[in-house]
Amino acid sequence: MITIGLTTWTEHPALIGGETRPVTLSEYAGHFPTVELDTPFYGIPRQSTIEKWQAAVPDGFHYILKANQVMTRHDRQHADDEAAINTAFTEFRSAIWPLIQAHKLLTVLFQFPPFFNRTTANIDYLRRVRVLMGDLPVAVEFRSPSWFVTPGMTADVTAYLKSLHFTNVTTDEPHNLNDGIPLVETVTTPELAVVRLHGRNAKGWFNQGQDWRKTRTLYRYSEAELQEFAALAKRLDAQAKDVCVIFNNNSGRDAAPNALRLREILGLHWQNLAPQQLDLF
Repeated sequence: MITIGLTTWTEHPALIGGETRPVTLSEYAGHFPTVELDTPFYGIPRQSTIEKWQAAVPDGFHYILKANQVMTRHDRQHADDEAAINTAFTEFRSAIWPLIQAHKLLTVLFQFPPFFNRTTANIDYLRRVRVLMGDLPVAVEFRSPSWFVTPGMTADVTAYLKSLHFTNVTTDEPHNLNDGIPLVETVTTPELAVVRLHGRNAKGWFNQGQDWRKTRTLYRYSEAELQEFAALAKRLDAQAKDVCVIFNNNSGRDAAPNALRLREILGLHWQNLAPQQLDLF
């Protein structure tokens, strides 16, 4: 089955007729069956917050949660602090228990930083992630091109992720020899394939100036590009039980329109969406 989702639920005016207000979770869940949240990356939420997320959506809705920055080694202050790392994993797993129990956790996304290169230490760290995450679903997105320099290396990395039962994220983003990664179309877990689409704004992506975070995903995919992603999703769907496509190209609020169009192209109709509010006036 193919599902489509967006990053966060609040910043998509196309879902509410272009109104300039935050989209509510229930409104979002009336359009898409999956959402990706980066809130846990910045701070592990309280379990009570997770419980509210769980209760606010219908059965069949799923969350992708970003792993905390200590867990992904973004936080260099704690990079070698074994106690802090273990604590972060323990607290994270405890916090997300309501989603696990309700079968609403699709996967935990470990989006590693650009400086997480292919080294022996980092290869070992991936195995440690599996140990600390137990049997929970984990998706891995690399940002360093060192993991996919040659076809042979790509095959080795893919085999390693398969051995750890990690879903390799197929990523569309600007890339060159020193930054970003190419689109590596792989299925490393039979249960799930994940595609994340960041846009192709190379100028905004690579020029990390003052407005970098506001412009790096400023991109609207063309009809031809969306047709390519539809074909990609179908190919992955032939290999994995579930395929989830996440649009992150939202600096200009383009993610929702692109996602809605991809849904049309694929002819998708999901069950158990939240009821959409009717405009009676």
